[in-house]
Amino acid sequence: MEQQIEQVQEVLNKLRPFLLRDGGDVELVEVDDGIVRLRLMGACGNCPSSTITLKAGIERALMAEVPGVREIEQVF
Repeated sequence: MEQQIEQVQEVLNKLRPFLLRDGGDVELVEVDDGIVRLRLMGACGNCPSSTITLKAGIERALMAEVPGVREIEQVF
């Protein structure tokens, strides 16, 4: 479990510069049984495209690079 959290953080750190460039950021809330819960912050928190960012960008990257990740959920 701890290794999976570290892997998720590594992927988020790779993606973070793209979010920061647009005035946003992402925070890992928890990883539970393959479900990664994230909080989008800053401009990303209330952006109409946040669902696309979460699903098409972050979820795709996490599922490709971190074994066992099944789904991403946004926490408000």
